[in-house]
Amino acid sequence: MLYLIATPIGNLEDISIRALDTLRSVDLIAAEDTRHTAKLLMRFDIRKPLVSYHEHNKDTLGEKLIEKLKNGESIAYVTDAGTPGISDPGEDLVKLAIENGIEYTLIPGPCALIMGVVLSGFNTRSFVFEGFLPQDKKKRREVLKRISDEKRTLVFYEAPHNILSTLKELKEHVVDRKICLARELTKKFEELKWGSVDSLIGFYEENNPRGEFVIVIEGNREVEEVIEYEEVEIFNMVNEKIESGLKRNNAIKEVAKETGLSRNDVYAIYERKKGTTL
Repeated sequence: MLYLIATPIGNLEDISIRALDTLRSVDLIAAEDTRHTAKLLMRFDIRKPLVSYHEHNKDTLGEKLIEKLKNGESIAYVTDAGTPGISDPGEDLVKLAIENGIEYTLIPGPCALIMGVVLSGFNTRSFVFEGFLPQDKKKRREVLKRISDEKRTLVFYEAPHNILSTLKELKEHVVDRKICLARELTKKFEELKWGSVDSLIGFYEENNPRGEFVIVIEGNREVEEVIEYEEVEIFNMVNEKIESGLKRNNAIKEVAKETGLSRNDVYAIYERKKGTTL
């Protein structure tokens, strides 16, 4: 069986008991960076064979791992940090497992994407994860153009040596939107910084950026037409629905949906106006 195991993004104490038990039980551990993973295994006294599975060898090693799985071996895959399959070659390993009928699962845990978007304070009901911006210039322009009109919260990953140039590229597309930069998540120097793209560019032109970044950008706020209703209109709308056969509570619910008011407000208006019309 193939186990994808989420590992700490900074603080080693964030690893789960289930993750540790699974790492101790498998026959082989495949890691994006064996040097990084070796430190984690050493910290928890886990001694297992370790192989490197990364972007540059995934095609050849992936097939070999699948063969081992077919022969009954159990394998754990871990990325450098966080949840495998998010902006790393774990995605390709899952596809291979599906294609070959290999049983697999994910041992959940830390994920910088989720932590960043939650800590930003922006809308979490609906958000878009773009990972790292593409290196290809054409694809990069396509992504940047697309985010200009995106109404949902946007989330990116970025390395410290690229953060300033990326902010400058983002400038013309998110000029009026709030941005939260989350860095060193779960670590000693964890930091959240909010501001406009201009203010953040100014800050990092004067301060050396350190640590891996999660960039969270609020969605393009849509200007909606605001319709104001007189209380008598609300009362009449409810009454019309009641007269058509709806029960009072259902009539109030429908009027609330049509006007954008809360059900409590519609109820209060209805009861108030009802008293004046008796």
